[in-house]
Amino acid sequence: MLFRKKIILGVTGSIAAYKSASLTRLLVKAGAEVRVLMTESSRDFITPLTLHTLSRNPVYSTFTLGPQGEWVNHVELGLWADAMIVAPASANTLSHCSNGICESILTAVYLSARCPVFFAPAMDVDMWKHPSTQENIQRLRGFGNFIIDPTSGQLASGLIGEGRMAEPEDIVATLSAHFARYRLMHDKSILITAGPTQEPIDAVRYISNHSSGKMGYALAEELASRGAKVDLVSGPVAIQALHPNITVIPVLTAEEMYTESLKRFEGKDAAILSAAVADYRPEMVTEGKIKKSDQNLSLPLEPTKDILAALGEMKQEGQILVGFSLETSNGKEHAEKKLKNKKLDFIVLNMFSKENMVFGSDMNQIEIGTPDGNWKSFNMKSKTESARDIADYLNEMMLHA
Repeated sequence: MLFRKKIILGVTGSIAAYKSASLTRLLVKAGAEVRVLMTESSRDFITPLTLHTLSRNPVYSTFTLGPQGEWVNHVELGLWADAMIVAPASANTLSHCSNGICESILTAVYLSARCPVFFAPAMDVDMWKHPSTQENIQRLRGFGNFIIDPTSGQLASGLIGEGRMAEPEDIVATLSAHFARYRLMHDKSILITAGPTQEPIDAVRYISNHSSGKMGYALAEELASRGAKVDLVSGPVAIQALHPNITVIPVLTAEEMYTESLKRFEGKDAAILSAAVADYRPEMVTEGKIKKSDQNLSLPLEPTKDILAALGEMKQEGQILVGFSLETSNGKEHAEKKLKNKKLDFIVLNMFSKENMVFGSDMNQIEIGTPDGNWKSFNMKSKTESARDIADYLNEMMLHA
């Protein structure tokens, strides 16, 4: 799975840097092209010559390279790679990457990278367990990075506990599994809806909700990064899609989202409808602005068209249809009715609560249910991580379709 993959290996100041030589050798043996970045402190533990010899490529430790002082373009390196792995990742580098502190070629490339990034931490047990380190780990996970957890054992300090960098063979296996999982999405075509809709009352007012679109956009970015071509039908949000595989179709109203979704569903391998579409809209839209008066205002509403139900009727053999359900009570009961009535292949349930605000939050706690009554629960995670869980579930369903 690593044949012809372009891998950036970042090496930081840790006694575990000696393992970077074995990791480089294994990656090259697997057919990957490896370019190594070293922090200044890492040179105290392993020489650039060793990694240059094993990688068969120049090793970068500063922003200039060679006798002529050629500039190392960290942006080009970040765009070049299929994956970046920082191994060992010291507590210092984890902190810098977590907080966007750009003080080395390694952190500059990390901040420029559009590829998946993996961190294999290595440090003493108390450093690993310190709340500041764990907070940095959670921040990095929240940004969509992968953490290859350290193992327990004898540490350089003489203590025994967590903090040993994962073995090079295990890191290579993790990278191989990542590319194997992501390969399935190549050339797949997926429809996603995201964000709220706005249903006009008059020329200046509308009915809407607090949806930020973060979940739908995270799904689009995750699936696009796996190679899928994504049509993202989006209500008004303050987010931009970054991946070139994403085509954004902006809409305002539920009617516009209905029209665009039905038009684009044909020929898609899957559709994930995460948008918070208004259930009702005003029967009449007033031209101009409704002026305030002392009288009560009655605003008759009518139901909007059901996008999920319409796509369920359109769905062809082999197409996968996924819905979202936001509930405040009896969540699974309502979600299971939605699964059956709208002919969904699986549903993502959010239970709204003080702990799981859902709208506008960067965090989310989801459950995934299928028509046969099986449910899988996930811990509270960032929406980026939740998108990864949903994409993995879709992967599995496509494998067995």
